[in-house]
Amino acid sequence: MLSTSDPHSEAIAASSKWQKQSAAGNNAGAQRIDEIYGTDVFDQRKMRERLPKGTYKSVLGAIFKGQRLTQLDADVIATAMKDWAIERGATHYCHWFQPMTGLTAEKHDGLSIPDGEGGVVFQLSGNDLVQGEPDASSFPSGGLRATFEARGYTAWDPTSPAFIVRGANYATLCIPTAFVSWNGEALDKKTPLLRSIDALNTQAMRVLKIFGTDAGVSSIGSTLGVEQEYFLVDRNLYHARPDLTTCDRTLFGSRPPKHQQLEDHYFGSIQPRVLGFMAEVEDELYRLGVPVRTRHNEVAPGQYEIAPLFENTNIACDHQMLVMETLKRVAGRYGFACILHEKPFAGVNGSGKHNNWSLSTSTGVNLLDPQDETHTNLQFIVFMCAVIRAVDLHADLIRASIANASNDHRLGANEAPPAIISIFLGDMLTDLVEQLEKGAPNRTLKGGRLDLGARTLPTLRRDSGDRNRTSPFAFTGNKFELRAVGSSASVAWPNTVINTIVAESLDYIATEIEGKLKSASPTESQLEKVVKSALQQIVKDHKRVIFNGDGYSNEWHEEAAKRGLPNLASTPDALPALQSAKARNLFKKYKVLSRAELDSRAEIFAEQYNTRMRIEAETMISMARQMMLPAAFEHQRRVAETVAATERAGIDPTDARESLEEVADLIRRFKSAATQLDGLLGKVPEDPHKAARYIRDHIFPVMEALRAGGDGLESIVSADLWPMPTYRELLTIR
Repeated sequence: MLSTSDPHSEAIAASSKWQKQSAAGNNAGAQRIDEIYGTDVFDQRKMRERLPKGTYKSVLGAIFKGQRLTQLDADVIATAMKDWAIERGATHYCHWFQPMTGLTAEKHDGLSIPDGEGGVVFQLSGNDLVQGEPDASSFPSGGLRATFEARGYTAWDPTSPAFIVRGANYATLCIPTAFVSWNGEALDKKTPLLRSIDALNTQAMRVLKIFGTDAGVSSIGSTLGVEQEYFLVDRNLYHARPDLTTCDRTLFGSRPPKHQQLEDHYFGSIQPRVLGFMAEVEDELYRLGVPVRTRHNEVAPGQYEIAPLFENTNIACDHQMLVMETLKRVAGRYGFACILHEKPFAGVNGSGKHNNWSLSTSTGVNLLDPQDETHTNLQFIVFMCAVIRAVDLHADLIRASIANASNDHRLGANEAPPAIISIFLGDMLTDLVEQLEKGAPNRTLKGGRLDLGARTLPTLRRDSGDRNRTSPFAFTGNKFELRAVGSSASVAWPNTVINTIVAESLDYIATEIEGKLKSASPTESQLEKVVKSALQQIVKDHKRVIFNGDGYSNEWHEEAAKRGLPNLASTPDALPALQSAKARNLFKKYKVLSRAELDSRAEIFAEQYNTRMRIEAETMISMARQMMLPAAFEHQRRVAETVAATERAGIDPTDARESLEEVADLIRRFKSAATQLDGLLGKVPEDPHKAARYIRDHIFPVMEALRAGGDGLESIVSADLWPMPTYRELLTIR
């Protein structure tokens, strides 16, 4: 039973109330879905129903072939989209875009305008659909825009369907767009992604043409499935913690006696209140056209996961942003706060995203599917070797693409891959690569069957290789899984990098093969000889990046250093990769980012690191001085009174004096660390990259010392005095 003096009893009572109401909340969510007719997505099916055949054909050309839409087409599409949205209750529309904040942005405009006769008419023109003009100087630009240079443009992305976002008394038509400056420079995460998809398509089509398998294929693109991890915390407890409300992570907090040691939360039975939340999230995402499929408990208490089906990468990146927004929005209806931070609680697992990346043709063929007799599938081996080469040459760029202040807390810990970027291939593909290096592959390892020893159980098909959760870039059957992306991050930037570096490797391989073929129509044996020769050299040059062992082990760190693999442990270590001549030439060659656009991102990422770290440091100082020290001083007063009372009673006060000295010493060191941290914040250099290194080397260690002091105080200060919810409450109350 909880004591009535517990300062959090009101929050816990509210939690119990929400638990009782979970079923009612879920039923209400289902009722809301029943009131809506189908999905709120203006997708190809809706366009086919509402557009003239000629206009619909033009839309397909724009989506699949990059053809330009005419002004007449845009007007017809806008009218159809407007009519559809109004029928579904929309009153406003917005251009929905992804600036460099890492979040989404939108400015709402009404669909109705005065008709001059006391009424209104509904209007959405082709110009309104295709182009908007938000203020470009108020978003992060990394020097691309000055404060006085305000003009920017949003440009409709026809490849990503428009959708309607609903609330209790509103419905808004959201039109996915790119965001660029007056000079046409990318100020967002979508524009480079779309450019990288074009670059990948061009080079991958060259490979298909070499093998003569390009017939009927109009394009090749990357596909993506993103697994999203997150925490749920009771909302009342969440708002009682300034660090959670300000930084989305706990800056202080002692690990409770029971956390995840028993491993009983992973895949465990989902609590009713949580399950009600999950069901409503899935309903809303279904309505938005996001094909979610999987839900389950994750490893840490209070941690969960949601995962969708595979989609084209651009749409999957948009949908991933909608997943995060929907999780946040729906959580409050069930009395939760959804935490997407990579490491909200010290001592238990953090959260990430598993970025499952593959390649697919317009005809639906997965180019990373090895098929049964893989050693005979030379085209697959080409694409596999292109990925190996890309990851080895540009491991620093991959590391930079997932670098941020919050992910630094997680990478390399016992729930996330290390900062060393390597590839896991598994037994079958590793054997294939070894055969290729020595000569021509002539066998494919088989997994066989598993007999479970009970006649009532089925015989299972055994895969040809195991999985490796410690690898940052792992082959998992018919895709590569980048496991190191942070849970709060947009996946658009990591996939821009992956698309671009793989395009570069496909370009290299195609050029090598085309240059060595003696005729435009080589025989099968001639082609096979040239291809295997090119791939053999790639394996010899880049096999160092293949590692199938334990990525968490100290031995791997030592081995990786011997192999010459980069180990960029922190964001300030990783970001300089974006300013290298290699990176600038790469992105410029494939028209993904100009030098100015790339440099701007390096500066933005450094500034974001610095700003987040400063906010955390200032929040720690505030909590220390306004909440924790007063509680500690009151506890010290009580102990001092106990010492005095013990002496008056004629009892040996040694034990009480030791307790008093312990708390006094902790308070002294804790107060000193807060003062030291406050002083260091005034010495941060102005240059963002120098500032990032200064914060890492000087400010972060003092933040760690301040945390250690605060956690020490929490362990001895009386529970009725401690001014905020503890880990025990945050991680267990559902």
